[in-house]
Amino acid sequence: MSTTDRPFRDRVTNKLPSHLANWQLPQDWRWGTEGVEGEHRHYQEVVDELGRSLSLVSSLDPDHESWLHAEARNLAHLNHPSIPTTYYYWSRNLELQRGPGYLRRWIAGETLWSRLSRTGSEDLAFVLQLLRSAGSALAYMHSGGTVHGALSAETSWVTPTGRIWLLGWEWAVPRTEMPPGLSPNPRWTPAPPESDGVSWNPTPATDQWQLAATAFAAFTREYPPRDLPPLTLVRPDIPVSVAKVLARALKRDPNDRFHSIAGMLRELDRAVGSHTSMFTSGSMAAAIRGPGESEEARLRWATGEDYEVKARLGSGTFGSVWRVRDLSLNREVALKMLHPEVSSDENAVHRFRREAQLAAQLAHPSIVPIYDWDSSGGVAWYTMELAEGGSLADLVARSGPRTIAEIAPQIDQVLDGLAAAHASGIIHRDLKPENILIDRYRRWRIADFGVARIPGEEMSGTTGTPEFAAPEQLLGEPQGPQVDCFEIAAITYFLLAGKPPFGSGDGRAILARELSGDVDLDGIAPDVAEWLRRGLAARPEDRFADATAMRDAWREAAENAANAEEHAPWWRRLFTSEMNVDNGS
Repeated sequence: MSTTDRPFRDRVTNKLPSHLANWQLPQDWRWGTEGVEGEHRHYQEVVDELGRSLSLVSSLDPDHESWLHAEARNLAHLNHPSIPTTYYYWSRNLELQRGPGYLRRWIAGETLWSRLSRTGSEDLAFVLQLLRSAGSALAYMHSGGTVHGALSAETSWVTPTGRIWLLGWEWAVPRTEMPPGLSPNPRWTPAPPESDGVSWNPTPATDQWQLAATAFAAFTREYPPRDLPPLTLVRPDIPVSVAKVLARALKRDPNDRFHSIAGMLRELDRAVGSHTSMFTSGSMAAAIRGPGESEEARLRWATGEDYEVKARLGSGTFGSVWRVRDLSLNREVALKMLHPEVSSDENAVHRFRREAQLAAQLAHPSIVPIYDWDSSGGVAWYTMELAEGGSLADLVARSGPRTIAEIAPQIDQVLDGLAAAHASGIIHRDLKPENILIDRYRRWRIADFGVARIPGEEMSGTTGTPEFAAPEQLLGEPQGPQVDCFEIAAITYFLLAGKPPFGSGDGRAILARELSGDVDLDGIAPDVAEWLRRGLAARPEDRFADATAMRDAWREAAENAANAEEHAPWWRRLFTSEMNVDNGS
């Protein structure tokens, strides 16, 4: 079944479900803004006293309490990078009107099916990562005598940084601890050939088949049909050696598959060969370095002793960003490197290092922390905190426009961070949704100070991204703190409307609309609309003087909008709640 004609297992909502409405959370805890309702489970975001976003997993059927407890107990004993950490189980407590439910890490992302529907089929690098991440988790479970039983593109979750998480843990419990007669819904769970369509008997062999079927779906946007065609006919760009591994794992007879998933992964590594290996030895480095080497190969050679390169996160005019694992501290970080053709320019390297230094000097919770700067073999890079929630651009692309209530505290914090920069005489000049990142605790943080202006510099010239840049930036005129205020207003409009305030495309057309004030503010709360109108003013002197003044005005506008929303008719609040949703579990 293709992604275009199938239902989704989970329904995403930001409305608190009725069975949680009377729960009393611990002191200083609060409900998050998002939730996911599945077939048997509900996942609700809660924020603890440390500001961490956690997922409260509860059962939709009160008779399934023992099943939920078995799920939590089983998951709490699993420890793997692709398996979410379980923190605590709340038993039923009538006095506090709380429970049963368990708390685990909240995952900001989307199902693989959702991602495939949104962006299309995946490339080889992503599928290899899927096979290794999910496969190693399954092999770890099998070594302890546990099977998953419901692996699919719906129970495989992907974060904006490409990290893979396995969910669907209600099925990974002993059959004796499950309600009789229940099994994964065949509408969204691929059934191995040995299944008779009636009984459900998961084994390591069925897990292997479902893993390969999910990888097949990532390549083709549909599960393998009964008469399996050669994968290389469907996707000619897939190496024959990789296609052979998947074909064996998809054999109809379980005895013809790999003896274990661990064996399958070993064969996959042999099939891929040195294409994804670490280049650390001197002889191998000499063999691959040359004018035709890939950017990834160059990065692996330069950082091989310190970082394991995981995946590319994005690329711009001057550099690219990668998800890597710091081998010395055993943590994942983001690494930004200059493109090889740019790193030979001394001025470019100087400005790149200056970018890292500026961000490092501005120690603020709303500015992405910088860890280190280094260069080797003609490659220059710096490392920073990995924003596991992606960017604001990712958020809107994945989930659509946001509500004022949701973004109000985050915009406040971003403006506070920008105020710290302005107080130091630093002007960012390239604020856009791609440069506001979201960390694992859902905090928004400013990144990319590559074209920032520092005290003493009188910089003009064309800067910024046209859809979010102020008129004076597009005209190449002198630029002060007001350009940052314009960009923040444009980002806020983008979050509320799902599109840039003055359209996209040709920069001259955008500039003409900016100068004429041609922006549609209908449907936005009056106080916020007035704040946006001032922030998007064509003349710098008509905007807020700096981020501090803009922040103070935002607080008042957002508070007035929130008070007005509380007194809105119930049907309008309900409609808004249902129309504005996010992905997470």
